[in-house]
Amino acid sequence: MLHACRTVASSYRPLLPSLTRMLGGDQEPKPEVVFVLGPPGAGKGTQCQKIVEKYGYIHLSAGDLLRAERASGSPDGELIESHITGGTIVPVAITVKLIANAMNKVPDGKFLIDGFPRNEDNVRGWN
Repeated sequence: MLHACRTVASSYRPLLPSLTRMLGGDQEPKPEVVFVLGPPGAGKGTQCQKIVEKYGYIHLSAGDLLRAERASGSPDGELIESHITGGTIVPVAITVKLIANAMNKVPDGKFLIDGFPRNEDNVRGWN
């Protein structure tokens, strides 16, 4: 009987996207994201580490992602370098892309994003 149920269930699998749209759930579920804000040295990383240990979140540091991309030597990395050297904020599209790429590596994750957003332009870029 269990095998028969599995066979029937798998035959309906191709219909799930259509059924989901019919029921009004046409948007993919969004991951849980908590932004951790504060000036450098305020203890964001320390608090994130404790939250990761206790609640199982995944910690993404915007600064770490930017530094890793800068070190990669990519065209975005060169642009990031010029902004860091110039003391300006990296364009929001680049930062959001790096965060999204990191989040996509862990489907169904709960994320702590530390060091982002840094200004209203970042908030608009995220939304």
